[in-house]
Amino acid sequence: MGKPLFYEILEKPATSCIIGICSAIWFYIQKKNIGYSHVGLSYETAIEGHYWRIITSAFSHISVIHLVFNMSALWSLGVIEELGHLGLGVGYYLQYTLVLVVLSGLLVLGMYHILIQRFKLEYFRRITAVGYSCVVFGWMTILAVKQPSSKLDLFGFLSLPISFAPFESLVFTSIIVPQASFLGHLSGIVIGYAIAWGLIHGMNNYWALSLLGWIILVFILSLKRSGAVDLNFLEIESVTDPSFPSVRFLGSGNGRTLQISALPNGNVEFV
Repeated sequence: MGKPLFYEILEKPATSCIIGICSAIWFYIQKKNIGYSHVGLSYETAIEGHYWRIITSAFSHISVIHLVFNMSALWSLGVIEELGHLGLGVGYYLQYTLVLVVLSGLLVLGMYHILIQRFKLEYFRRITAVGYSCVVFGWMTILAVKQPSSKLDLFGFLSLPISFAPFESLVFTSIIVPQASFLGHLSGIVIGYAIAWGLIHGMNNYWALSLLGWIILVFILSLKRSGAVDLNFLEIESVTDPSFPSVRFLGSGNGRTLQISALPNGNVEFV
């Protein structure tokens, strides 16, 4: 008999949080009747500046089957959090999850760009992708390289050798979810191999927090620019207060003198 669920959650804190977030987002999407076009990522929306969709598409699921498959696989892959002795662990898991979310999304867009611009396949311009599959396939690949003896458990009864799991799952999802994005899953596998083989490396808490900060900044700015959400409270107004010091250059022959006028009260406040 396995461990109680409570103890498994404690052993996989990051995985448990991500599953909770994805499930809560799925519930909200169902309640608000949100569709693919509202949260999904496509080439067309990306060139319009909707970069925030790289994030929303990764954590959003429309189909309950899609959600269950991804979360079931992710729960099994949560064993990565317990493999600190192999150089993995919770910190590694969180750091490279950020990398997988961003780079797999960018790689998908890059593939679409080549297919559209080089091969004139306009069909890919409007394909909209959603789901955590890119990240799931990335972690399958990393675990297959780092610990090939592991098993991937799906739905609590289907067990696959992790060595072949990425490609077996690629076929499996194409059968049970015909609308599954082949290129999306493939991008996760490619980025997963790049991380596992050390082509992408050097992540630590500093770089992870820096990346997270840039993600948040680009997310908010692109969300505001696209007009998808009203963010007028972020407007930055120009300051024309005459009480602020002025700076000017005074010419004197071949030289220049910098003159700064003082504030009337001599005080500066930063709010």
